[in-house]
Amino acid sequence: MAYFCYIIECSDGTLYTGWTTDPERREIEHNAGRGAQYTRIRRPVRLVYVEAHPDRSTAQRRESALKKLTRSKKKTLIESNTNLDHLTSNI
Repeated sequence: MAYFCYIIECSDGTLYTGWTTDPERREIEHNAGRGAQYTRIRRPVRLVYVEAHPDRSTAQRRESALKKLTRSKKKTLIESNTNLDHLTSNI
């Protein structure tokens, strides 16, 4: 099973970071109000960054590291992302 770290952009422009086994499903859950409390009042959200990890603990450590980045560093990471193209082509 693959694990992923993701960043979603909320309707107010803020960024939310999490981990999941299915980024597309998680985006749908956030938009349906079944995601994190933070995103429930900031819908709709849009998946803007995804990276795969071999196991849950690695994904959780990376999530923690991403949460510590400044907004500008997260934006740079998002802009350099090439991992999202294959996910969004099916949406």
